[in-house]
Amino acid sequence: MHVGSPGVPGGTTVALYVYRCGADGPVEERHPIGSAPATARCPTCGEQSPRVITAPMLGLADRGRMALIDRTTATAHEPQVVSAPPPRPLRPGGPPLHPATRGLPRP
Repeated sequence: MHVGSPGVPGGTTVALYVYRCGADGPVEERHPIGSAPATARCPTCGEQSPRVITAPMLGLADRGRMALIDRTTATAHEPQVVSAPPPRPLRPGGPPLHPATRGLPRP
């Protein structure tokens, strides 16, 4: 796979376009969005390669960030609502009580 970025001016939003060379396989080039040519020259053999229409790669961030974005988006339209406060935590058992203090009140 070959990647090139001919003639991309600084500060312009670019996309990655894929072209298929019959001899060398996929060729990737970066062009400003909406201005990619129908064919590109293969850097290995020099043949013109037609552009391949592929799915947009919009969600290729790491899973943690994508999950956070998905949760944030979901809560904007479907906020989580609680019907009751959470149950009280269980008290730790603690050490066994001494027989002399067993009858005293505990907090």
